[in-house]
Amino acid sequence: MTMTHTLTPTADPATEIDDIARLLTPAGERIADPDLDRWVKDVDAAALRDLYRDMVLVRRIDTEGVALQRQGQLALWPPCQGQEATQIGTARALRADDFVFPSYRETGVVYARGARPADFVLAWRGEEHSTYNPYEINTATQQIIIGAQTLHAVGYAMGIQRDGTDQAAVSYFGDGASSQGDVNEAMVFASSFRAPTVFVCTNNHWAISEPVAVQAKFPIAGRAPGFGIPSMRVDGNDVLACLAAMRWALDNARRGNGPAFIEAVTYRMGPHTTSDDPTRYRDKEEVESWRRRDPIARVEALLRAEGEFDDAFEAAVAADADALAAEVRAAAMGAVTREPLTVLDNVYAEPHAGLDEQRAWFGAYLDGFAPAEAATVGEAR
Repeated sequence: MTMTHTLTPTADPATEIDDIARLLTPAGERIADPDLDRWVKDVDAAALRDLYRDMVLVRRIDTEGVALQRQGQLALWPPCQGQEATQIGTARALRADDFVFPSYRETGVVYARGARPADFVLAWRGEEHSTYNPYEINTATQQIIIGAQTLHAVGYAMGIQRDGTDQAAVSYFGDGASSQGDVNEAMVFASSFRAPTVFVCTNNHWAISEPVAVQAKFPIAGRAPGFGIPSMRVDGNDVLACLAAMRWALDNARRGNGPAFIEAVTYRMGPHTTSDDPTRYRDKEEVESWRRRDPIARVEALLRAEGEFDDAFEAAVAADADALAAEVRAAAMGAVTREPLTVLDNVYAEPHAGLDEQRAWFGAYLDGFAPAEAATVGEAR
């Protein structure tokens, strides 16, 4: 499948919110789409409730992350509010043996892959390099370097080819990362070697303080066919559309057809990170217009219309969110910071003289911060 929903050039891709594939309108009405419907035929009310619960829990993790950073418990937090449908919809299409290469904002993807409460906060507290073992949940360490994970995903996918299995490697990146050379080089390799890779571009409209119109004058999904990669542009606030698009892309990869590209059009409701002030560069009206497209609210509206959402279900989800939030808080606030010298532990499998030298140097450096004995009055003079 090539991209069917947008090939029209535009001076501002941010305005193209209607010319995208979707299955749920912002009001929660289920609509048909010839490219997506067949991929979600099995999604019944129970499955839709599970997707709703996932998104609510991810939003609660995100809320706790922001609060913990404001309280001084975390050094930084990258909010993902508004992007829950993109992350949960695509991640829930994956198999356990697929391997994911996320960016720093994919809290929902890491949640869906099986991360524990502590895994969301210890890295942002500076306690651990990764927090989770990538091989336990088949998810690489969340990448800070913009776009680098796309190359890692393609390399892993080429390894899959050599293993002769039908796994897939998936990389997540933002609209800003699409301007990075790494992303384009990864697409060249993926296409040339028909690597079983799925590129998920989360177009949340803002790369720090730069709007997506600075990154692209055409819809970003339109770039992929130029590399020989089929693509689809979907409503990133529609969890069903994201699930369907990802199933299509994974099927393409598993059948040996090579990579696929998804542009999920969504919006970053909060700051780029907790060190950012988005009120300095975004209009309040723009934010409010996207708030009316909330991904969680539209699933709730659909479930209510089908008689599948009641007070008991809402209370159960809220209780689950409260319990998870408490575990996340406890993990952050109960963390015991290790001695600085332990940063050199487990760097190599076997100790060696070079590491001993570094340890001695770092130890002497740390000693320089030790409290000096109080000077006498005579010395002070």
